[in-house]
Amino acid sequence: MTSRAATEYRYEKLTWPEINEAVELGKVCIVPCGAVEQHGPHLPLDVDLVCPGGIAKGAGERLRDKILVLPTLAYGYTGHVMDFPGTINTHFETFIKQVLDVTKSLAFHGFKKIILLNGHGSNMPNLDLAARRTNLETDAEAVVMAWWNLLTVDKDFLPSWRESKFPGGCSHACELETSLYLYLDEDNVRKDKIRSGTIKCNDENNPFNWVDLFGAGPGTVISWTSSYSETGVLGDAEKATKEKGERAYNEAVKQLCAFVEYFHARPCDVRHRHQARPTTFPIPWDQRDLGE
Repeated sequence: MTSRAATEYRYEKLTWPEINEAVELGKVCIVPCGAVEQHGPHLPLDVDLVCPGGIAKGAGERLRDKILVLPTLAYGYTGHVMDFPGTINTHFETFIKQVLDVTKSLAFHGFKKIILLNGHGSNMPNLDLAARRTNLETDAEAVVMAWWNLLTVDKDFLPSWRESKFPGGCSHACELETSLYLYLDEDNVRKDKIRSGTIKCNDENNPFNWVDLFGAGPGTVISWTSSYSETGVLGDAEKATKEKGERAYNEAVKQLCAFVEYFHARPCDVRHRHQARPTTFPIPWDQRDLGE
């Protein structure tokens, strides 16, 4: 009989003996990371939780023998959005430490492959640092990816999917996020309030200062969201449809599964030190590095 550890993709539904079995299976842990943040008048505050969580769940259901999906980390770095009521900010150091607490716990128990699946753009630099630190401070490997970047793997997908202008049409509470939310939780979209919104810096038509989910200028100024948006909607929300959301969901899940297949089978990188003499004290951030 197939073990529960081999078929259950929800981390929190396993018992501790089953966790040991999951470790032996070499399961890849996916940690959805989001934020509670405004998404205009038409989308709820949980967009950045529903989207990565939904995609992670979809991948877990397809690759039950290789994936464990953890509960979503709900609170992210959103200080720049605090002019819009409802947004909850976590200090960036607190956020990084929380993510590290999770990845180090997983590594301690024996999991060696961790994906930080992000749903909030401003988490990216913090998650990048958390992943790098995980790789230097534990014997596990962590990688961070934004769910929307999974749509760029197949170079033909976005050109066949996107109707909004570039740059700016897909940025925040936009064609993409609204479409995916319509597919994942249609009943909670305030459809009568869907309105597109512009980004003031994009309207300057300057080659340096512009932004989109799928790119940014070399000198983009990121400050208070309220300084470049009146409604909190950044992009062409009116071009969103549930059908587009379903296509985006299926593509993201497919590509996440493909990455898990690759990551699961890939041997961990091996460190090689090149000092001529054995080191005499550990690197401060790596207590395992005691010299050889």
